[in-house]
Amino acid sequence: MAVDGPMVFLNGGAARRVMRARDPREKHRAATSLELLFDLCFVVAVSQASQSLHEAVTSGHYMAGTLAYAIVFFSVWWAWMNFTWFASAYDPDDTPYRLAVFVQITGSLILAAGVRRAFDGTDLTVITWGYVVMRTALAALWLRAARADPDRRRTTLRFALGVAACQIGWVALLFLPDGMRLPGIAVLVVAEIAVPVWAQSAGMTPWHPRHIAERYELFTLIVLGESVASATGAVRTAFDEHRGTGQLGAVAAGGLLMVFAMWWLYFARPAHTLLATTHRAAGRRFLWAYGHYLIFASAAAVGAGLAVNADRVSHRAEVPAVAAGALVAVPAAVFLVTVWALHLRPHHRRPAESVPFLLAAALILLTVFSPAPALATGAVLAALAVVVTVQGGRAGAD
Repeated sequence: MAVDGPMVFLNGGAARRVMRARDPREKHRAATSLELLFDLCFVVAVSQASQSLHEAVTSGHYMAGTLAYAIVFFSVWWAWMNFTWFASAYDPDDTPYRLAVFVQITGSLILAAGVRRAFDGTDLTVITWGYVVMRTALAALWLRAARADPDRRRTTLRFALGVAACQIGWVALLFLPDGMRLPGIAVLVVAEIAVPVWAQSAGMTPWHPRHIAERYELFTLIVLGESVASATGAVRTAFDEHRGTGQLGAVAAGGLLMVFAMWWLYFARPAHTLLATTHRAAGRRFLWAYGHYLIFASAAAVGAGLAVNADRVSHRAEVPAVAAGALVAVPAAVFLVTVWALHLRPHHRRPAESVPFLLAAALILLTVFSPAPALATGAVLAALAVVVTVQGGRAGAD
């Protein structure tokens, strides 16, 4: 186990300059305070993405806003996820490592500063350079791991090469004509996703199931918290202006039910037990890791949807009822289906256990046509949480 404890602090990191691979069977492995700081700073970028989606929809830019949100959130999630898996494999917690993480945090804040310009579609410069700063620092960490871990040198060098090549592509994208940027983004997204698959075809890096599960759980809490914050801000503004207070109560109540139920469903089963059983199944591991993009993005989008509904019922924005309802119902349904597919279905012993999830997702989509879509969606999710709890109790009794 590559942890020397107090020696790092006594010698300023000089006692250990080798980035050895962590033991995937290490006991009591938990998220570090540096990882928690990393997550906390990424909240800024998540918040900017959610707020920008809210503003795009209230301005009538439904499709363009959704597309911009998907791209921006990808950059946030991808940088977070890649560092998370790297830290599960290599985390010496010495001075060079900490400084490299600080550089990545700085990049996330630069990226957050450029989110609004990216949503306008006129200036991708700031968000691109923020992303490049984050990813270049990670490439440097992969080079350090290559030097210290000869058994996995091919894998780590592939990671460093792939990440660096993609960053060159993102910078080059800034010089393309506007009409070529969207296809260029699509190509680079595919290239980014392919890097871990290509790199680990040369050999797997070690990772700790309980540590990875905890890191994903913590980020889920962050995006759920962002949903609460977005909705609270919109509802507070409307109350301050004394607009639509009766209908706002339904939006607020629905938002609380949604967040409570989403938390309940995600944490209904421990993820680390599932990951432990798929430790040697690379395909299922990639599916679980990559699929969380939909969980995180949809959870944060729910906050934007609640804010849009608050603006609509308080007459602060002219948004069609169906559009406002869809911005709540669609992300909630995506969250539900993805959590079921990745997190819960593998634990089911009978196909019938999946029926309530699919039925609930269909009902949630129908709430688009409800006069109070947020409250109706929250009620459906809360009812599903009750069903899941009862099923879990019966399974435990069996």
